Amino acid sequence: MFRLAWGTKGEDELLRITNFRVPVDDDTPLAILAARRLRLPAGNVGAVIIIRQAIDARRKTNISFVYSLDVELKVADGQVLARLNGDKDIVLKQEELPKQVVSGTKSLEFQPVIVGAGPAGLMAALVLSERGYRPLVLERGRDVDSRSRDVTNFWQTGRFDADSNVQFGEGGAGTFSDGKLTTRVNDPRMREVLDIFISAGAPPEIGYLHKPHVGTDKLRAVVKNLRQRIIAAGGQVEFGAQVTDISVDDGRLTGLTVNGNRHIPCEIALFAIGHSARDTFLMLHQRKVAMAAKAFAIGVRIEHPQDLIDRVQYGKLGGGSKLGAADYALVYHDKNSGRSAFSFCMCPGGLVVAAASELGGVVTNGMSFHNRDSGRANSALAVNVTSGDYDGVLGGIEFQRRYEQLAFTCGGGDYRAPVQTVGDFINGKSGSRNFLTEPSYQPGVTPADLRLCLPDFVVETLAKAIPIFGQQIKGFDHDGAVLTGVETRTSSPVRILRGPEYQSINIVGLYPMGEGAGYAGGIMSAALDGVNAALSVVVEYSPF
Repeated sequence: MFRLAWGTKGEDELLRITNFRVPVDDDTPLAILAARRLRLPAGNVGAVIIIRQAIDARRKTNISFVYSLDVELKVADGQVLARLNGDKDIVLKQEELPKQVVSGTKSLEFQPVIVGAGPAGLMAALVLSERGYRPLVLERGRDVDSRSRDVTNFWQTGRFDADSNVQFGEGGAGTFSDGKLTTRVNDPRMREVLDIFISAGAPPEIGYLHKPHVGTDKLRAVVKNLRQRIIAAGGQVEFGAQVTDISVDDGRLTGLTVNGNRHIPCEIALFAIGHSARDTFLMLHQRKVAMAAKAFAIGVRIEHPQDLIDRVQYGKLGGGSKLGAADYALVYHDKNSGRSAFSFCMCPGGLVVAAASELGGVVTNGMSFHNRDSGRANSALAVNVTSGDYDGVLGGIEFQRRYEQLAFTCGGGDYRAPVQTVGDFINGKSGSRNFLTEPSYQPGVTPADLRLCLPDFVVETLAKAIPIFGQQIKGFDHDGAVLTGVETRTSSPVRILRGPEYQSINIVGLYPMGEGAGYAGGIMSAALDGVNAALSVVVEYSPF
């Protein structure tokens, strides 16, 4: 069962060790190392549980894993703590567990509906189904297996399917990504969401890694298992079911229209539509759902050999199996223009992929398999776009679309992407094919001038930023590094306004949630937002 909220645990006490550094080349079992840290014989230490594992690579000659560990002792922990009095990195573990959330008393006439089967939609559906609310999930795209075949066909042949692609379908856009689970959101339910992912087939190490990722290959199985769990608990899931209209009476939601001709009465609908459901945004705007323009970013994908990044980040240990493929995070602020350029959605050992959701547009994204073994590193290099750069609540959508269509033209009009070497981009030239690594984007690339499919302020900011990034990561600005255009779907350009109870500020019963609604920025934060939106329904309404 899904556990909700948090309380205090009462079980055998453990000691928690934090900031515990272990050199990467030290293969001593953690139990022995923990005993040494506690100044105990090895036989006095029982189970050792990794709570967190990070990498400290600031000194390339002394790279270490940094752990937080829970240690079970075979001696009185009070004696150990007394002996180590004053050591701030060794404390008695204080574990929190979810408290029971009591369902509300208001009755529902109709089952709640969840629109969208991305991370927010799936987690909201899981919460509601396991609490007895029997939700109906409507997903405009196809199930993850059919969708995977459609996407592969697009990448191999260039035949685009507007109903089943990287943006639309079971699992949402994150299904074809690196599957990162990092988030800046500090939510007490994060541990439990990770446990749910693990129980659905995600690698167990996501529970403790500092930068956990699932990988697109394993994430597809996780998505399917979550759907089956929802159905087993009483929920329903329909594919090819696009919500094309909503019915509102006196400021209250009364129903949804699916595929233009099917009416579903409902008083509760949780909208997890994703950042690319442009037609749905338009429909909601026309129905006067309160919305606002939101900042986002636009740019390109940059691609390097993975071993270049490994050597810079990890020195002679780069490329080893213990450390895995190295990543990076880069930011540049232009004081004159006020613009910022930054790396985004960095995919170690990944690929640049075609991520269009509309006919006649080229969109790029990054994706990695769990093993991150493609031999290439890629990341978005994006520049911030503000609501002052366009007009109207939905102006950001048109802004994105314009440059996607220009990229489509620059690439040749058949979903090939325009590419340019960093050297050509910086020097205002085009056509070079002296790539440092072969571009990974499929269905193919066309050497072109990316300045023709990017806003001038993006070109100017990136041209300043890339050499600065080259000072931080030697070789990053290599003349042969590959730039692929365009990256436009960094986040939603729209925010659907809601109150503190996750409900639309002007439509009772409409719950905007997740990345598309403007309240999340990745798989984990979207999943958490879906959980919290569902709980706001639970505390008000009784099970259906």
